[in-house]
Amino acid sequence: MNNPNLTTGSVWRLHHGDHEIARLTVTGADMPWVHAEVETLTGFAEFRPDFAGQERAIDEEDWERAEACCTRIQSALTLTFPDGSPVAEFMLHIHDDGTAGWRWYDESFDGMGQ
Repeated sequence: MNNPNLTTGSVWRLHHGDHEIARLTVTGADMPWVHAEVETLTGFAEFRPDFAGQERAIDEEDWERAEACCTRIQSALTLTFPDGSPVAEFMLHIHDDGTAGWRWYDESFDGMGQ
């Protein structure tokens, strides 16, 4: 992998406002997905139901509910690259087993195709 953001051991961070609520340490990538071990921090518990609900909705193939959970996650949280810069758009799944998978985009969905 040539992208330093995908190097095993690199740490992405999840924030609610200015508060870091989780660290995602990359364990591998299967593009377009990145996989990580998750260290949850103070403040993450507030969002655990959204991630759990998203996972249940996907398992049940309830795409409308899954999309609603994803929207809540994206509107409340910021994901940052290992260098600290914010990710423009992301789709993040944090699983009950302490792992995560996500994809990201370099530009906002609102700016795509214009």
